Amino acid sequence: MEHLHSLHEKAKLEKSNGQLSHLFFPFFKIYQDGRVERFMHTDHVPPSDDPLTGVRSKDVIISPETGVSARLFIPKLPNPNCKLPLLIYIHGGGFSIQSAFSTSYNHYVKSLVAEANVIALSVDYRLAPEHPIPACYDDSWAAVQWAASHANGDGPDTWLNNHADFSRVFFAGDSAGGNISNTLAFRVGSSGLPGVKVVGVVLVHPYFGGTGDDQMWLYMCPNHGGLEDPRLKPGAEDLARLGCERVLMFVAEKDHLRPVAWDYYEKLKKSEWKGTVEIVENHGEEHVFHLMNPKCENAAVLMKKIVSFLNQE
Repeated sequence: MEHLHSLHEKAKLEKSNGQLSHLFFPFFKIYQDGRVERFMHTDHVPPSDDPLTGVRSKDVIISPETGVSARLFIPKLPNPNCKLPLLIYIHGGGFSIQSAFSTSYNHYVKSLVAEANVIALSVDYRLAPEHPIPACYDDSWAAVQWAASHANGDGPDTWLNNHADFSRVFFAGDSAGGNISNTLAFRVGSSGLPGVKVVGVVLVHPYFGGTGDDQMWLYMCPNHGGLEDPRLKPGAEDLARLGCERVLMFVAEKDHLRPVAWDYYEKLKKSEWKGTVEIVENHGEEHVFHLMNPKCENAAVLMKKIVSFLNQE
C-alpha cells in the first residue's frame, strides 16, 4: 500500500512538472517546476582565422564575476601600425536566445569586419529568463567599459591596444540587440565614456515595445516600469541624450516591429538630440531577413549601407 502511495505521489509530481507556467512562442516556455525550455537550439562555433578574408577572431572574458565574454574580430591589417574603427555588436534573439558565438552571428559580424575593415567586439550577454533583465543591458555596458579600458593603450588585449581607434567607435545591433544598443548610447550620453567617442549607432529591425512581445519583456524584467519603461519605450528626454552623432536605422516591410521603429525614428528627429538619423526600409522582407538569407540582394544592400556608415568621415 505504501508502495502504491509513493507511485501515486510520483505520478502527481511528474504531472505537475509537465504543466506549463508560461509560454512565449517562439522563444521559450517555463514549466511549473521552474524548468526553461527554448524552442530554438543555438549552436556555437569556435573562433578562427579565415583564410578567405584574412579576418581573425578570438574569445575574450569581459567579466570573470559574471562569466560574460565576447568574440573579438580583426581584419587583415594594411600595415602593422594602422588604427581602425571599433564596432561593438549586440546580437538579437528576444533577450532570451542566440549567442555571439552562433554560426549566424559569427558569420555576419565576420563579414562586416571584412567588408568595412573595422575591428568588432561581439558581446555574448547573459540570457533571460535565467538571468532576468537588466542583466543583458548591464553585461553589454560592461563590455563597452571593458573595450574603453584600452583607450590609453594599456588594456588587457593587444589587438585593441594597438589597432582600435577610440575616436571612431560604433554600436550596432538587431532586434533586441538594437534595443540594447540604444540603451548603451543613452548611457554614454548620460554617464560619459572617458577617452572614447561614439560616432554612430546602427539599429537593425529594433524592438521598442508596442507589440505582442511586450508581455514577455515584462516577465523577463521583474523590476520594470510598465509599458512606459524607458528601456522599452524611450522618451523624448532620453532620446535627446543619446551619446552619438549619427544613427542609421533599418526596417523591413513585413516585420511586425516596423511601425514602432518608424515611430522611434520620428520621435528621435523631433527630439532635442543634435545628431542626424537616417532610416532605410527593405520592401518585401521579414524580420532579420539579412541573417536568415545573408546572400539575398537586399541583405547585400543592407550590408553595403552599414559599411558606408562605418567608413563615413
